[in-house]
Amino acid sequence: MTSDHVYKQIELVGSSAVSTDDAISQAILRASATLRNLEWFEVTQVRGHIKDGKVAHWQVGLKIGMRLEAGDATDQ
Repeated sequence: MTSDHVYKQIELVGSSAVSTDDAISQAILRASATLRNLEWFEVTQVRGHIKDGKVAHWQVGLKIGMRLEAGDATDQ
């Protein structure tokens, strides 16, 4: 038997001087420290800061889906 799930979606921006992958990982790591049931993410934006002709910093916009837990008797 499979269960139907409902998700809440939040938006975050992760940043890193290393890479876009690191920016994504940092955002997810930070979110998972205070939020429960993180299930998926979607990259919505990638941007960065240029210094002296080189990429100095990455910023990655994310949508993160959290599975909602069952609530009271009215949740079905």
